[in-house]
Amino acid sequence: MANQEKLRQQLLQLDGRGYKAYRDTEGSYEFPDFTLSIDRTQGDPFASPSHVRVKVSGEIAGFPHQLYQTKSSAIALRDYLTRQFDNYAHSISKRRGTGNSGLIGIVRTGQEVLERSSVLIDDELVEVRFVVGLPAGGRRILGLQAAEMLCEQIPQLVDRTLKYSHLDPQKIQRHVETVEDADWLRQQLAERGLVAFIPNGAILPRRSGVDDQPLQSQAVAFQSPKSLQVEFNCPNQGLIVGMGVPAGITLIVGGGYHGKSTLLRAIELGVYNHIPNDGREFAVTHPAAVKIRAEDGRSIVGVDISPFINHLPQGKSTTNFSTTNASGSTSQAANIMEALETGAKVLLVDEDTAATNFMIRDKRMQALIAKDKEPITPFIDKVRQLYTDYGVSTILVMGGSGDYFEVADTVIAMQNFQPEDVTAKAKAIAQQYTYLRTPEGGQEFGQITARIPLPESIDPSYRQKQVRLKIRDVDEMVFGTEDIDLSAVEQIIDTAQSRAIAAAMVYAVRRYIDSKRTLAEILTLVMADIESQGLDILTPFPQCDLAIFRQFELAAAINRLRSLGVR
Repeated sequence: MANQEKLRQQLLQLDGRGYKAYRDTEGSYEFPDFTLSIDRTQGDPFASPSHVRVKVSGEIAGFPHQLYQTKSSAIALRDYLTRQFDNYAHSISKRRGTGNSGLIGIVRTGQEVLERSSVLIDDELVEVRFVVGLPAGGRRILGLQAAEMLCEQIPQLVDRTLKYSHLDPQKIQRHVETVEDADWLRQQLAERGLVAFIPNGAILPRRSGVDDQPLQSQAVAFQSPKSLQVEFNCPNQGLIVGMGVPAGITLIVGGGYHGKSTLLRAIELGVYNHIPNDGREFAVTHPAAVKIRAEDGRSIVGVDISPFINHLPQGKSTTNFSTTNASGSTSQAANIMEALETGAKVLLVDEDTAATNFMIRDKRMQALIAKDKEPITPFIDKVRQLYTDYGVSTILVMGGSGDYFEVADTVIAMQNFQPEDVTAKAKAIAQQYTYLRTPEGGQEFGQITARIPLPESIDPSYRQKQVRLKIRDVDEMVFGTEDIDLSAVEQIIDTAQSRAIAAAMVYAVRRYIDSKRTLAEILTLVMADIESQGLDILTPFPQCDLAIFRQFELAAAINRLRSLGVR
């Protein structure tokens, strides 16, 4: 294996040559404290940066074994190191020519702690994957600047961010213990008959719609009503007290701007862990909770939406429903049925993003438009059956229809971001104002139908390229010849997740989509492979920019392919 000095001399000799000559540097180099691997060099200074890895022996890195002995603690430590590497790399990156010249980057992180491909750690070594923009003047190699980056700055970066002796042990310990406790809390929910938990003292409001950090000025700390208060004795934090949301049907009600949607958003993101001081680090939700909304214009392929919609005009089938331009009601029905098909156990619905005619049909409308003229069975008539027949709970933000009092198990009123248990009051109101609606849709929820995707309908190729994937943003994916709009899939929270989902779609086509397996079976197999072998199975070489996702979001991307075919 070549060494640090060999790499330096090689870069200096490449000075002034055409940019593609950087490919001669691909390979591994032994530095005093680590090994540097250049896995893929960019072909142009304006192209995607080059992929690089460093491997530091466990002895040199010096991290105590207990910091990564469980999956939960290992993910937390890897996340902490990713953030440290990113912060320091950002501070030393500087422009060194044209295009991406001089960039040193790993992956940008948010408030959530996700399992990522950026850092790996075990007893033997710490491995970090990142990207560099190899310097160029025009399209000519700047060898001196490249040598400075790779042979001087990278060692400095490794020394400052990947050695335990140079980091804050208390901050690392807190980061790890916070994630461990959140995972432990989430595992306790089902045993306690809960689908979500919000601790007392949590800060749920965010700074803005584009800044997910906690609101600091005028933030109101969460305080559970006594009737819903539960206690947990966490492994690290000890006693934590807060509001437990029971399984069943829960309404979140209240006036506008009092925190209804803010609470639901915290529950929605409670499927993920959060960093210390986020304000929601111990707010946890059942891992199979899925946010449901209307989604006008989406493509739907072969979904059985008959529990909600039947006898459409022109005799169009709703047991095998397809459209290239769904309405609000048909899209919401399909989103629910697709979530159920892939194993959702909790549905999260906000009336602000729901189709009104899908959610409720009141007595006056029933009197005006007879049931045989209305194909939609509203959600209010199916939500109880969904829990009774399939054990699927629902949490709804509902500020406009008291008819839901009749079917709710728990009613939480938000006032100035504080919850109050108003279940008894809501039930008394429901009895006082007699239930005027006529229930619709029969006595049972209906069938959840499995679908089998057809492999020829999921094609990632484009012209001469076998695979064409591009992530423009967290909610916009290019897959082969198609643009996939994921803006309504609100539990995708990181572009690294979108990138991994796109790669997982290719993996699924090549390994498991065979015209025989159901979508649910395919998802189970893909997720099991990632669980056992890691995110690296999705890409031809190690990359820093992948993050773990759930089967629900992978299914959502597949379901939004306009080319999708099923049987």
